[in-house]
Amino acid sequence: MDPVIDRYARRASPRYTSYPTAPHFGKEVDESCYRGWLAELDPAAPVSLYLHVPFCRQMCWYCGCNMKLASRYDPVADYARTLRKEIALTADALPGRMTVSHLHWGGGTPTALSPDDLAILMDDVRARWDFAPDAEIAIESDPRTLTPEMAARIGALGFTRASFGVQEFDLKVQKAINRVQPPAMVRDAVEQLRAGGVSGINFDLIYGLPYQTVESLVETVKLSAAMRPDRVALFGYAHVPWMAKNQRMIEDSVLPGAEERAAQASAAAEALAAEGYVAIGLDHFALPDDDLAIAARDGWLRRNFQGYTTDQAETLIGLGATSIGRTPAGYLQNIAETGAWARAVETGHLPVAKGRAFIGEDRLRAEVIERLMCDGHVDAARIGAKHGAPADWWRDAEACLSEMQADGLVSVSEGKVTMTDRGRPLVRLAAAAFDAYLANSTARHSVAV
Repeated sequence: MDPVIDRYARRASPRYTSYPTAPHFGKEVDESCYRGWLAELDPAAPVSLYLHVPFCRQMCWYCGCNMKLASRYDPVADYARTLRKEIALTADALPGRMTVSHLHWGGGTPTALSPDDLAILMDDVRARWDFAPDAEIAIESDPRTLTPEMAARIGALGFTRASFGVQEFDLKVQKAINRVQPPAMVRDAVEQLRAGGVSGINFDLIYGLPYQTVESLVETVKLSAAMRPDRVALFGYAHVPWMAKNQRMIEDSVLPGAEERAAQASAAAEALAAEGYVAIGLDHFALPDDDLAIAARDGWLRRNFQGYTTDQAETLIGLGATSIGRTPAGYLQNIAETGAWARAVETGHLPVAKGRAFIGEDRLRAEVIERLMCDGHVDAARIGAKHGAPADWWRDAEACLSEMQADGLVSVSEGKVTMTDRGRPLVRLAAAAFDAYLANSTARHSVAV
C-alpha cells in the first residue's frame, strides 16, 4: 500500500453531490421561498423528477438512507396516496406544463410499492408533465423482493433503467450486513427486467464492509460482470452509526481499516477495467458505449444526489419524504419524518423542511467542484472569469492544495487543477480546497477512500 495514499485516505471530506453541501441547508428556505423558485422557472426548460419511497421490506444493517421497515403494506399504501397529492400540489406550483428529461425513483426501495400503486403514481406524473422522447426513467430495486409481476410492470410502464444494490456476494459479508442474496437471485431479477424491456441495468458495489477482503470483492466484480450491467457504482461504506441506528449492528472491530479499504477500492477498479468497464469520475464505471461513458469522454458528465449522471436539467424536483431538489435559485429538502411530511401535504402545503439559496460565490464554486469531481481536472480561472470573479480568486484553494501537489497527487498551475493518476481516488479532498464553508463546519463526513 502506498503510504502517502494511506495517509490521505484516512481524512474525511464531503461526497460533493451538491455545493453547498446538505449540512449547510437551513430553515430560511421554506414553502413560500420554494413556491417562488418554482414560479420563476422557465416553462420551456426541461426538469428532472426524483420520487422517494422510504420503505424497505427487509432491513440492511449497512444502510445510511432514510427508510422504514414495511412489515405491513398499509403504511406504504397511505404513503402512495399522499405522494399523489404532493405530485399535484407541486405541478400546480409550476408556471406551466413542463418536460421531464430524467425521472428517478429512489429509496428505501421503490418496489416496496405494489405494481398497481406504482402504475397509478406514474400515471399521475404523466398526466402533469410531458416526457422528452429520450427521457431516462429509472428505478431502484431489491432483488430479494422483486417479483415477476413487478418486473413486468416496470417494463410496461416505460422504465429504461433499473438499479440493484449488489454490494458483495461473499456469504459471510452478506450475513454481517443482513443482506443475503446469492448471485442466482440477482441474475434472475436482471433477466426478468431485461425480458420486460428494461435495457439499462446498474449495479451498486460497496467496499469497506465487515469481513470483506480484496479477494471477496474481486470475485464479486467478476460475478457481477458476468451479468453485464451497463453501469457499476463502487462506493466506500460510510460507517455513521451516530446517524444510522441500524449500523450499530455492525461492530467497528470487523470493519477493514483505511489501508485495507484503499486496497479493496483499487483492486475492484482494476478488476472492473479488466472486464471492459471505463472509469467514470470518482467511483462509477460503465461499458464504453453507455451514455455515461460517452458523457465522461466528451466532457458533459454531471453530478447530483444520485451520483454521476447524464442529466443536463438545471432543475431537479424532489417528491416524497426527505427528497432533495434543486432549482437555479438553490437547494431544498422535504420533511424527513413521514408523518410530518404527510400532514403538511394533506393540508395543502409543499412539505419543505430546509434548504439553501445560492449566494456570493456559491454557483462559481459549485461549478468548479462539479467539474473537478466529474472530469478530474478543472480550469478554475476560466470558470471564475465566466462568473465575473477576480482573476486570482482561486489562490486560496491553490494554497490548500500545496501539500497534495508536493506529494504528486495533483498538479496546479495558474488556476488549472488536474488530478494525477495516483491522486484520482482522492479527488474529494482536492474538491474540498474550493469549499468556502468546510473550515467552519461541524458536520462529520466519511473518510475519503
